[in-house]
Amino acid sequence: MTDSTTTTPTETQASASGEPTDAAAFDPTRRATELAILDALRGVVDPEIGMNVVELALIKQIILGPDSTEIKMILTTPFCPYAGSMIAQVKEQAESVVDHDVTVTLLAERWDPRDAGLMW
Repeated sequence: MTDSTTTTPTETQASASGEPTDAAAFDPTRRATELAILDALRGVVDPEIGMNVVELALIKQIILGPDSTEIKMILTTPFCPYAGSMIAQVKEQAESVVDHDVTVTLLAERWDPRDAGLMW
């Protein structure tokens, strides 16, 4: 009789090393919260471009913790005159979803319009 269980090479390697696999760590509640935050962030619009921060691919990472959340984002230009307002709006919108403090961290990464599907 053969075993019908399939594993990916990554899962096999992780299992062979004795470390838990990431596949077993998927948490649907956590993912639902991440998606709810992204949905709320669609209300934050870059006033110069007229598109929201999610469509523009400015949100790079959402790190959910039990007592705090961190959102890592970039701006469309390094010296964006609306940076302070947009950061405050991202924080406010995310905090409307979670019941704890949200920190917004700006990354030094440069924005590429192609990441948002924009070709000018």
